[in-house]
Amino acid sequence: MAGNPPEIPAPSASPLARAEQFVWLTARVLEQRRFAYHFLGGGADPVEAALTAYLNEDGGYGHALEPDLRGPVSQPLHTAHALRVLDSIGRCGGLRVERICRYLTEVSTHDGALPAVHPSQRGYPAAPFVPVVDAPPSELLTTGPVVGLLHRNQVWHAWLFRATEFCWAAVDALDKTHPYEVQAAVAFLDRVPDRARAQAASDRLGRLVRERRLVVLDPDRPEDYPVPDGYAPGEHHHPYDYARVPDSLARRWFTDEEMSRSLDHLAAAQEDDGGWPVTWRQWAPGTALEARPIVTVEALRTLRAHGRPIG
Repeated sequence: MAGNPPEIPAPSASPLARAEQFVWLTARVLEQRRFAYHFLGGGADPVEAALTAYLNEDGGYGHALEPDLRGPVSQPLHTAHALRVLDSIGRCGGLRVERICRYLTEVSTHDGALPAVHPSQRGYPAAPFVPVVDAPPSELLTTGPVVGLLHRNQVWHAWLFRATEFCWAAVDALDKTHPYEVQAAVAFLDRVPDRARAQAASDRLGRLVRERRLVVLDPDRPEDYPVPDGYAPGEHHHPYDYARVPDSLARRWFTDEEMSRSLDHLAAAQEDDGGWPVTWRQWAPGTALEARPIVTVEALRTLRAHGRPIG
């Protein structure tokens, strides 16, 4: 990765060239190496080495890997983030994931699910929208993506059976929900082994998303779509937020035209500095700075997955 720094791209440069300059300028080492892996032919080993810096002795991940939770302690949200990184580089297996599953077992609730924030976070800074409580509830928001990734990678562990049953019950009970919880449900349904049940549950969830207007179908009129309680002003969700890849079950929720318009909107959201914006509520300068490269890498991956040219 050593060598001359990239030249500052002109405004007419490709989205990828503009994003590269933004990443080198602002990103943590982990996001720099993820960008190199996904877009510049870099290897998986450097990504895993950077991720290991966030690993704790209990098998979980901490040290503000997920920027909205600060401090060194392991947290389910940090560990879920680590699993997404490992999955993206083809390293979601072996002893490293066995250790993660042991950690997940230790911090799971009475029904085998994960809380969003474990009480060990108390005393360290955290975003006000992720409160720390002594007896946190089970959360599909945290559990669904983790269970989905473990199934995707054919990981088998005793904890996974209970967590899968929790996710099924939570998805079946979804009614009054919000976009991030729907995203977690999709992450579970896209990879759980019972495909027929997953398809039926996804169809119901897609109807719910449209009926409750939890997705912006006309990017030119975002004001027609309500922002859920507790979200930041303008914190809307679009079809690409649910269907990050074309083979997602959520892709069937939207017409080709709706999906195309949303991808146009995503491509146009790249800012002058080459990065994509953070849409959720910001509460500290450092967290916003750390989050934008993460969002930028995911925006580029989404556009490329749907066949959009990025550079």
